[in-house]
Amino acid sequence: MADVSGLSQFIDQATHESRLRVESDLGDGFVRLRVSEAERRQAKQDIRCVEDAAIEMLRNARDAHARSIFFAASKSGSIRRFTMVDDGDGVPEHLHETVFEPRVTSKLDSLTMDDWGVHGRGMALYSIKANAEEAFIASSAAGQGSSFVVTFDTTKVTERRDQSTLPDLVKALDGVWSVGSSPHNIARTVAEFALANRKKCTVYFGSPVEIAATLLAFGRSSHQSAGMVSFEQVAPSKRLACASDSQQFAQIAAGIGLEMSSRSAHRILQGQIKPLPPYLESLSRRREGDTGTRSSKRAVGRDYRGLKVAQEDVDDFSADLKRAWRELADRYFLEGDVEPAIRISHDSVHVTFPVRKQL
Repeated sequence: MADVSGLSQFIDQATHESRLRVESDLGDGFVRLRVSEAERRQAKQDIRCVEDAAIEMLRNARDAHARSIFFAASKSGSIRRFTMVDDGDGVPEHLHETVFEPRVTSKLDSLTMDDWGVHGRGMALYSIKANAEEAFIASSAAGQGSSFVVTFDTTKVTERRDQSTLPDLVKALDGVWSVGSSPHNIARTVAEFALANRKKCTVYFGSPVEIAATLLAFGRSSHQSAGMVSFEQVAPSKRLACASDSQQFAQIAAGIGLEMSSRSAHRILQGQIKPLPPYLESLSRRREGDTGTRSSKRAVGRDYRGLKVAQEDVDDFSADLKRAWRELADRYFLEGDVEPAIRISHDSVHVTFPVRKQL
């Protein structure tokens, strides 16, 4: 009897502590925790740069039991945009705005400590929203995953200046892998997360168009028949496989936060833009002590966001250049009928004209 009494007291104490920690039950496994005003104010300071937001988004997907995370990054002027699609637990529609409020979490009894600190206080999405120009759930389905969109004005929330350099992976003498020395930019942040959590989830990282191509392949690998159900009923991570043409593809992509033109959608459907490999597989690797530098496979012809110029655009660009060259060549008695050499590096476009004087 004494043992039974002790067990009852333990259970009562445990449930009492949970009640003290929970301010309100929001349903569907989500609660609002009791957190002090000081903690709420501190949470806003958790996001000091764009890279901080990236890691918080990734941790959120991992803690929602995502096995696959698709992270798109793009920038226009000073506006940095992240779109993250995952196949995790999802967020019920009636909580799409509530999850960005302070102290809201689905992780009441699963506080997480990882390489970036404590997670599970219900403050990560609030911190992002408090610092972002906009933060919202573009699409979500309970038990099937979500798509989050976040934009920052980098004149207000800064990011590392060098966003084009990709990290590499280094294997130490004891066989342990780590991310090599490189700028602490978005690409490195995603690489560090992907490496630390490689046994829990697979991360894909690239431009919105590349991520869309990858999601198409991901959806096709498991989607049986696009005509059987409406695409709204399909998980966000598999929805693009339902598209019947480029216009619908662009429409569905916009619905999960991946804005693109019909032309880009057409190129994806035609296979001109290939799906990405898992991010870690795309990074170059070396052994500790190896001083030789090897550029990443993805650094050829594109920047870290996956910039790649289609051959048809290169041809059009070349034709325009040749017309301009002929005008210049006539003035300086040079041969005008020459082919420019166009080379696309990770952060620039190089054009070279052979100079031959007229006889």
